[in-house]
Amino acid sequence: MDFHKKYFRFLVVLLVIVFTITGCSSYKTFANVENERIKISYIDVGQGDSELIQVNNKNLLIDAGPSQNTDKLISFLKSQKIRKLDYVIATHPHEDHIGGMPAIIKKYPIDKFYAPKVIANTQFFENMVTALKDKDMKIYPAKSGMSIDLGKNTKCNIIAPNNNKYENLNDYSIVLVISYKNCKFLFTGDAENLSEEEILNNNYDISCNVLKIGHHGSKTSSSDEFLDKTRANIAVISCGKDNDYGHPNKTTLEKLKRHNIKIYRTDLEGNIILTSNGNSIFKY
Repeated sequence: MDFHKKYFRFLVVLLVIVFTITGCSSYKTFANVENERIKISYIDVGQGDSELIQVNNKNLLIDAGPSQNTDKLISFLKSQKIRKLDYVIATHPHEDHIGGMPAIIKKYPIDKFYAPKVIANTQFFENMVTALKDKDMKIYPAKSGMSIDLGKNTKCNIIAPNNNKYENLNDYSIVLVISYKNCKFLFTGDAENLSEEEILNNNYDISCNVLKIGHHGSKTSSSDEFLDKTRANIAVISCGKDNDYGHPNKTTLEKLKRHNIKIYRTDLEGNIILTSNGNSIFKY
């Protein structure tokens, strides 16, 4: 009996050590995660971007993918029982990010809609603006230094764009960091090397556990210096299967491997859902 008691005590001590966590650890995979506090879904919208953040009974949608895959986006939001969006962010006015916005705007009540202060002379941009006007909604211009209220234990800070005029629409991309307790998630839209350099020059803290790779893994984003500063454990790439652009670029994938970053891709895995209790990150 004494041996069994000592063995049981040893197991208890061992378990306490194993489950005591300081900071946010790298990912763990579980089929079901109980008591999740923040859920981040990188939605498979083909060759495009869309992310849903759910925390403190608030919903934030970043981008809405291309118009041809709007049904996939709406279907996913239904699966998450979304009835209202507290915030919507259109990172920049390219079709693969805003094509699905008119349908989202028409279908869901939205408290605030953010976009960079830039106009695109395209039908897709016009459709988005028309949908907003039809609901008597305005666009809140987003720029670095702003924050969004996502409730307790959560910070949402916009760190780009850092200028008012760019030659490339991608560099207008809204970049934001969301922190939940000890875990951090970085969202980059299609920000390219110029925007990354501005973020670094402004000394923003971009350290994170999960990095949404810029511009679908294009070689024009994810500089080595930027990746060094993120110290990310996980990278998520949103792109379409066998897309015409060759995303993600081989160079980018090699960089991520050199930095020992775990890669998830929507073109290979479909929807990628991560949750966190503020200390650990779990993958569905």
